[in-house]
Amino acid sequence: MKKKKYNIAIAGATGMVGQEFLKILEQRYFPIDKIKLLASERSAGSKLAFRGKEEKVHLLSEETFEGMDIG
Repeated sequence: MKKKKYNIAIAGATGMVGQEFLKILEQRYFPIDKIKLLASERSAGSKLAFRGKEEKVHLLSEETFEGMDIG
């Protein structure tokens, strides 16, 4: 049986707690289909490494959680 994968949004991804959360997701091999990294205007547009890929950081807003299973 195929394991379900989740669409996840991480608010505050560039901060200390967000970075730790990303590290735990990687260490635990959490089943992720799509990940959306969110932060303030100051950090939006930057990139963070996750599972060997560069992921763009998006501006946090209500709309950024649309289509996400966990946020």
